[in-house]
Amino acid sequence: MEYKRISIDTSKHVFTIHGVDEKERPVLRREVGRAQVERFFAKIAPTEVVLEACGGSHHWGRVLSRMGHRVKLIPPQYVKPFVKRGKNDRNDAEAICEAASRPTMRTVPVKSVDEQAATLILKHREMLVGQRTQAINALRGHATEFGIIGTKGCANVEALITALLANTAVPDVAKSMLKDMGSHVADLDAKISVLDQKLNELHKTNPVSQRLAAIPGVGPITAITMALTINAADFETGRHFAAWLGLTPREHSTGGKHRLGRINKAGNERLRQLLVVGSMSVIRFAKPGSKSASEWLLKLLERRPRKVAAVALANKIARVIWAMMVRGEVYRRQPVAA
Repeated sequence: MEYKRISIDTSKHVFTIHGVDEKERPVLRREVGRAQVERFFAKIAPTEVVLEACGGSHHWGRVLSRMGHRVKLIPPQYVKPFVKRGKNDRNDAEAICEAASRPTMRTVPVKSVDEQAATLILKHREMLVGQRTQAINALRGHATEFGIIGTKGCANVEALITALLANTAVPDVAKSMLKDMGSHVADLDAKISVLDQKLNELHKTNPVSQRLAAIPGVGPITAITMALTINAADFETGRHFAAWLGLTPREHSTGGKHRLGRINKAGNERLRQLLVVGSMSVIRFAKPGSKSASEWLLKLLERRPRKVAAVALANKIARVIWAMMVRGEVYRRQPVAA
């Protein structure tokens, strides 16, 4: 039997399959073990197969594509509105199939093995940075319990440890534990430094990353992250790319009245964070005559708070990045504000 579309609700061990015919009538509903998935689809003529873009979906997308099937990955937030009351695996698989039937439904491109491997170093670094932040916050919190207030920042950890060890009011047991916490932070610092060196090496050998690093507010880490994780051809315009990053206003318009609110913070949180932090560094040194301060930015800072201006600048940088990646151009510096 031929199917118009087959959707899969994946899990750790059991996959739920839902298929429809040319008239969108359900004709296939069954559960398949993880080990039998390839065998099952090998017996089916090439058709459209739809999955949610979640853990393992890119692997199965590659496997099914090699069998000749046309694979689509749909973001989970676009599938959720189609789930009927009474959530279960079969209803989830049906909702995925229903969402894929919409002609305007957006999909996620299936990543290759090399693309996923290249981003592992970025994800591992992000995890270590989060662990370091957690450890430093815990250390400062414990120090506060003994009346010692530590200054924020990784560079001030050593001074805080020295102050704790020199304080006679702190018991020896606490000093031993706090010293171990400081050693843990130092170990994380060393691991992050090693990953930074690897990223810098990748940055030097990646032509796209080299071009992007010329943009004010985009350093080597941001540039190589963009080069490794973004395929600009997946976005129609620079605004679509900025919207995917969550840098466009949240809209709540009705009755012909347009209401724009705060940024929607959708999409890739890490990329948005890198662009906003880079924008803040530009704003920090923004003044008439500086190389990174355009007339547009200086006028914006006159009428808007710094953080609001940083988000606006991040939006603009995102559009510049998209244009450079799509057209293969180098950065053209804007005229410096007088």
